Amino acid sequence: MSDEGLELVHERHFTREEANALLPRLTELLDRLREAKDELTDAEAHEALAEAAPSNGGGAEGRQVGIAFLEVRRLLETIEQSGIVLRDIDRGLVDFPALLDGREVYLCWELGEDDVGHWHDLDGGYGGREPLD
Repeated sequence: MSDEGLELVHERHFTREEANALLPRLTELLDRLREAKDELTDAEAHEALAEAAPSNGGGAEGRQVGIAFLEVRRLLETIEQSGIVLRDIDRGLVDFPALLDGREVYLCWELGEDDVGHWHDLDGGYGGREPLD
């Protein structure tokens, strides 16, 4: 799918339709990721993880935090392996690599938006978002 002479950063590219079709599943993954991450940012969870680290497994608190950590890592890998770029877990901000007018860009979507309606250059970031229509 690459144009001759075009150096691509990403192997996988999405059309707007493909990106929109993934939003229900992506919303579910992001919600689960944020829930698991919230368990990790809890001060008691950090303390439990620190206490659990020297011994192998720790108590019940250590196991709970360990499970949350593994869930975060698994969800991040699932998103990454799909070719989607996760920018901000808390905001649910993601980029879909795409080809637009013969150049590589990101289709940009944030949790809560109805569909993928913006794009930006690879180095443009959220501030450089432009509407697709």
